[in-house]
Amino acid sequence: MEVTSRQLKRVDLVKVNGRVDSATAPQLEAALQGITAQERFHIVIDMQDLEYLSSAGLRVLVSTLKLVRRWNRGDLRLANVPPRISEVLDLAGLNVLFQSFDNTTDAVGSF
Repeated sequence: MEVTSRQLKRVDLVKVNGRVDSATAPQLEAALQGITAQERFHIVIDMQDLEYLSSAGLRVLVSTLKLVRRWNRGDLRLANVPPRISEVLDLAGLNVLFQSFDNTTDAVGSF
């Protein structure tokens, strides 16, 4: 798995490639904690090249979402969600928590 982040004017764009499972979820969590530690709470996760998302990855997304939404500070939005990952979010009942966009431009512009 590879995680890259780019700081834009009002939003941090995080691109995730490969598989997020119990072995790689801490890497994603560390990247997201690095962003929130800088008190930046508008985050877009680009999932275009994400192949697999385990329950450990879902836990990282939900805990980050709770952190950035606390006291109405920000939000975490998803972009380019592959159909298989969308199914996982739907089965876990999490698709109602996350706003999903078809591309990163719309996701970043939604802030």
